[in-house]
Amino acid sequence: MNLSGAMIIVLLAGLLTVLGLWWRQRRALAGLRVQLDRQACAEREAVRVQAAADERERIFSNLHDDLGAKLLQLIYTASTPEQADLARAVLQDVRDVVTRSRGSSGSLQQILGEIRGEAEQRLRSVAITLDWQQPDDLPDPDLDQGQALHLFRIVREAISNVIRHARAHALRVRMACDGRALRLELIDDGIGPSPGVAGRGKDNMRARARELEGDITWKGGTSGGTKVLLSFPLPLAVTPGSG
Repeated sequence: MNLSGAMIIVLLAGLLTVLGLWWRQRRALAGLRVQLDRQACAEREAVRVQAAADERERIFSNLHDDLGAKLLQLIYTASTPEQADLARAVLQDVRDVVTRSRGSSGSLQQILGEIRGEAEQRLRSVAITLDWQQPDDLPDPDLDQGQALHLFRIVREAISNVIRHARAHALRVRMACDGRALRLELIDDGIGPSPGVAGRGKDNMRARARELEGDITWKGGTSGGTKVLLSFPLPLAVTPGSG
């Protein structure tokens, strides 16, 4: 092989090396471009989600402040305790929308404690005695936002019915755990259920019970009045170190 042939071979080898480097750099740049595009998309999505969250928070705050102030005025100026309780129940619904949508949840006993506090306030304002019977060994699994809200609303609607329709003097709330199922009874000493009357409130309570994968029934109490029985499966409690 003469000198010119060797030089051609060296030049070709150098050219192939340069082309290989260029190709690898091109592939690396293409990969970097894809990565940057994905990062930009993720950043745009994060900005969009944050903007939606900020707007939702603004709406919630306005809803709570504006509507809440009007409902408080209705509570203080109501002509009857029943009208005041209606405004108070609506105010609690508004607060539920705000707090639950912000991510509030809790354990079963925490939620029951909040329900009891609200029930005591409402019933005391209309001179109805509350007998709250909660066993010490009741399980305490965590409830998610939806479960907590459905349980709140079912009990609130049941108490609303007692206040507005039952003409009761006392309400007993009793609970027990049957296997994994929570059984919650609300029994008043009023005039008893009205046969054949369903009503939107009961339909809503049934729908919420289904969301809890449970069941709700109404019947006459053994000593008069109405018994509302809610039963639904509790989530499995997570023990430390499990999973």
